[in-house]
Amino acid sequence: MNAVTGGELLVQCLVEQGVKRVFCVPGESYLAVLDALHGSAVHTVVARQEGGAAMMAEADGKMTGRPGVCFVTRGPGATNASAGVHVAQQDSTPMILFIGQISRDWSGRDAFQEVDYSRMFGGMAKLVEQIENPDRIPEIVNRAWHVAMSGRPGPVVIVLPEDMLRAAAGTQAARRVEVAEPSPSAAQMEWFKTLLSRAKKPFVIAGGSRWNAESARALRIFSEKWMLPVGCSFRRQHLFDHTHFCYAGDVGLGINPALRKRIDESDVLLLLGGRLSENPAQGFNLLDIPNPDKTLIHVHPGPEELGRNYAPNLAINATPGGFLSRVLEIEAPEGISWTPETETAHESYLAWSSTLSDTPGDATMSAVIAHLRDTLRQDAILTNGAGNYAGWLHRFYRFRRYGTQIAPTSGSMGYGLPAAIAAKMRYPDREVICLVGDGCLQMTIQELGTAAQEGTNITVIVADNGMYGTIRMHQEREYPGRISGTWLQNPSFAPLAEAYGLHGEIVTSDAEFPGAFDRARRSGRAALIHVITSSEAIAPGKSLPN
Repeated sequence: MNAVTGGELLVQCLVEQGVKRVFCVPGESYLAVLDALHGSAVHTVVARQEGGAAMMAEADGKMTGRPGVCFVTRGPGATNASAGVHVAQQDSTPMILFIGQISRDWSGRDAFQEVDYSRMFGGMAKLVEQIENPDRIPEIVNRAWHVAMSGRPGPVVIVLPEDMLRAAAGTQAARRVEVAEPSPSAAQMEWFKTLLSRAKKPFVIAGGSRWNAESARALRIFSEKWMLPVGCSFRRQHLFDHTHFCYAGDVGLGINPALRKRIDESDVLLLLGGRLSENPAQGFNLLDIPNPDKTLIHVHPGPEELGRNYAPNLAINATPGGFLSRVLEIEAPEGISWTPETETAHESYLAWSSTLSDTPGDATMSAVIAHLRDTLRQDAILTNGAGNYAGWLHRFYRFRRYGTQIAPTSGSMGYGLPAAIAAKMRYPDREVICLVGDGCLQMTIQELGTAAQEGTNITVIVADNGMYGTIRMHQEREYPGRISGTWLQNPSFAPLAEAYGLHGEIVTSDAEFPGAFDRARRSGRAALIHVITSSEAIAPGKSLPN
């Protein structure tokens, strides 16, 4: 075979792995890769800041279950991108971050923008590897894909010395990576059936990653056969149809008190796919650590997560799909005693998710979410970042299908806009709505330029209360009446969006929102709706002093 450069070989490897697009901010340290991408089958998406590029890649990995790919340059490029790597780690998302690096013979001299990435990302990424020899590119790319997708998925960082990328390579790209899908043993399934059959008040919490539409469907069928109440972990609400009679609500921030009580009183808890970390575990108070006061069945694809915080009665190393395919082979008993409890749990959810009418202010997130709930198709994708504004989405929107929620369990501000861009590029025929707060948006607001440049017709809805609302809420609780460091002087976001080439709208009352939303959808381009909300409306059902 004819020799190619390391950069060309790397792009060949990306093609073999089925990569359709990469997200980047260009840098001189990986010019050989940029050159190889020119005219290739891989589309290069140019972001405005590396944090936004990394969040786009992470969101892409969430949607596909295969690593989203991000390229950044050394030093500041890598440190900026670390925000997206952290999201991937906390959210268990497969992602590959490629970092251009100084030339190999300059290593250790504190050269321009030199960073030791093993030390920087060692506690955040599943693997950090520097490619010293271009002939090893296929080997290390193969390893990166396996590590990123296997067990509990997560980010992998691959470091690319710029002279290595220019050097000749004589090897071929590795074949497409498919990872193992662990499943339970026959003995484990027999014990599972025994434990569940003995239950009086069982409950299921679905969460984590390595789900797909088929496994989400299997969860629905399983719940119907056994009449099990199902809750979804923090920002994993799309795993179960909210209108289904087995749905009990989301187990996250601002949990329904009746749902919290129901889980407290359950005697068998099936934790399926998730880790039950701080937010779904209600500050690690939902279950005793390490010994829960109930029978715990924990199913997780990463064996290292089983028993990490909680000592389960039955630990099953399996993906959600691998577990559920075996569960559906089990016959449910007749005359299930907890059926009335499941019906009551769903009725409680419906009452809890009914729109509030007493939110302070003329323009309210209650009305916004109610309109979206009544207007959007079931396959619409909603994204958000961090902030109290998301509480209205979590509580009042009713997700119907798998793959319609893209949000950071890590609580990263700035995530919603990059995620929406990635979602629209992955699914151009589906409507994508990005909900952001004024503080959240301004973390990555420059990516409005990326949305316009790529022709991604997303709709961004900004809830503007003129402050970092979540921090203000905590501030009022801990230091009442002593406001410090939380007010924001904001621009008028609609004209700013128009300057980027988007359609802009300003909404100051609930009555104005439906018309503004309709005009935004019909504009034929990306749009931003600036909703000016009251600073008193801090969370659903909660108000701050004026």
